[in-house]
Amino acid sequence: MNLMQRVLAIFLVMFFISICLTQQVRSESTDADNSLFIILAEQGDVNAQWVLGFMYLNGEGMPQNYKQAAYWLTKAADQGFALAQFNLGFMYDNGEGVSQDYEKALDWYLKAAEQGLALAQTTVGLMYAQGGAGVPQDPKKALEWLTKAAQQGFALAQFNLGFMYDNGKGVPQDDQKALDWYKKAALQGLAEAQTNLGVMYAADQSALRDYAIAYSWFNLAALQGNELGRKNRNLILTNMSSSQIKEGQILSTALYEKIDNQAR
Repeated sequence: MNLMQRVLAIFLVMFFISICLTQQVRSESTDADNSLFIILAEQGDVNAQWVLGFMYLNGEGMPQNYKQAAYWLTKAADQGFALAQFNLGFMYDNGEGVSQDYEKALDWYLKAAEQGLALAQTTVGLMYAQGGAGVPQDPKKALEWLTKAAQQGFALAQFNLGFMYDNGKGVPQDDQKALDWYKKAALQGLAEAQTNLGVMYAADQSALRDYAIAYSWFNLAALQGNELGRKNRNLILTNMSSSQIKEGQILSTALYEKIDNQAR
């Protein structure tokens, strides 16, 4: 598990939360609302403290102010609010509004993870998988936390769990478990998982080899703009017969419709 995958995972989960909150703030927030948030937060309302902290963190509905973000998120986190604990961990992880401290970041992530927050469980798992910067590498804990998040249906955790089994990173190499976890993430539309599934089906030495299935997954990833998926799709086409290409296109269409229906 490399650092880039961990950074990508943290970015994606923060992006997901940002979209949810930003849509609410932009549609509903006014100066009066902001004043009410401040009053409620000062009275100890944990929800208001978290919203206020997150607004300051992202500059949505409030001028961006990392110190104010850290102040209010700490207030909410100290009351046990899992999302605030996760956000505060993110701030320590990146040195935003606070001194960068990976041990404190892990501590806050763990508090949120122990409450069942899949976002935090995934991040903790990736930190243990990577190790370094004050966080000990621990494959056993990485597997534990990624499994917890994956079992909740969190696609990034499912993908990274598949990656561990695919490459024997901290676990015995297991093609079937890798395939199962990749597929769960791929069916949620995660392009990286779709690409890795395609690789498993395309590998010459694999008992799974099926060019039509490989094409179908590569094509789905390519349609999302995944460059590796596009390159692999184009490469595998040179080894496919016309009947295999047609079968792959039919499979890809069926998978696209399945994923689209699940997302509605």
